[in-house]
Amino acid sequence: MYKVDLPLDQSIENAVERRRSAETERKARIFNTRLRVMGLDVSALDQQVQKKKHQQNMEIQRDKAFDKLREYHDEALLQQDIDEKEKQDTLRAELTQYRATHQCVEDSRDADLKCGLKGAFSSTTPEGKLGPASMTLFQGEHIGEEQMRREQMKKTDRDLRAQKEDNERKHVGEKQREMIVNKELVLQDLRGVQLHALDEECKKATRIALDNYNHALTAERAERLKEQHRREEMEKRAEMQHTLTSDMMTECAEAAERELGGRRAARVLVDRWKGMSPEQLSAIHREREEQRQERERQRDAEKIQNAAWELQLLKQSRKAEEEDRRAEELRRENRIQTDHYNMQLAREQQEHQEFLNKKLYTNKPSKDYFHQFNTSSR
Repeated sequence: MYKVDLPLDQSIENAVERRRSAETERKARIFNTRLRVMGLDVSALDQQVQKKKHQQNMEIQRDKAFDKLREYHDEALLQQDIDEKEKQDTLRAELTQYRATHQCVEDSRDADLKCGLKGAFSSTTPEGKLGPASMTLFQGEHIGEEQMRREQMKKTDRDLRAQKEDNERKHVGEKQREMIVNKELVLQDLRGVQLHALDEECKKATRIALDNYNHALTAERAERLKEQHRREEMEKRAEMQHTLTSDMMTECAEAAERELGGRRAARVLVDRWKGMSPEQLSAIHREREEQRQERERQRDAEKIQNAAWELQLLKQSRKAEEEDRRAEELRRENRIQTDHYNMQLAREQQEHQEFLNKKLYTNKPSKDYFHQFNTSSR
């Protein structure tokens, strides 16, 4: 019997201890300025690696322990099967020995029929004292016994031969079926080999076609890249030619404005604009001065409006304060009246209580009054 050292189930305690240690290490890392500022915590990483290795070793030991336990259980089951078979063989042998010793054919009642004896057992009682119930053979019973036994033996032989022929026919049929199954399996294997060969040929042809297609795509892509490079080169040359001969290089001021049809104003081309003219600058200054004056007028109007609003708010605040003062005086008067009324009610209640205690309820019951009850069963 193997000794299996399985680890104890201390998962909850281990989990709590692991969380506590992790929290302690985390606080140490957080409050350690050098490690937090300068780089990684190498010691913490080493501890994590050590913990991982320890956990893996524990898992390996646990797996080995479970393997030993499984082997022990397998051996125990095998030994139990062997013991059971030996016990069954012993019981079978003892049963055979018991039948051979205590249940012989010669000791049975029909031993005279099976073994040719005159009686199943020898009796010491005289024949004159035996009755009809003690007789085992009667007159005329043994006539044709040998012929009947020979017929039974012939019939038994015929039955045995028929069973043998039937078993041989079954065996031949099973062999034929097995041969047919084997042939079918061989044919299936041949078909599988042929299908595998056809599959390999199809895959080979597919790979060749795919390689040809990839080569064609590569050539087409190379040609397309050449055409793209040639087109880009021509576009760059055309752009250089256009830039050299454009109004931007010649610094034409009229090129910055373009007339549009209808009543729409001229459009300024920003890529060709060289700056504003003196007339445009003077118009901008006039517009800005007008806007400043308009803004001053708006500010004056806002100041007047704000002053009017502040005066109105001051009047409303004074009116609200006056209303609050009147409401406070009214509440104070109501509170004084309520206090006077409560004091009057308290005096009346006190007088009523004194009347009850001193004038109405003056005769208090004594202990004898209560002791007169429940003094008998009636």
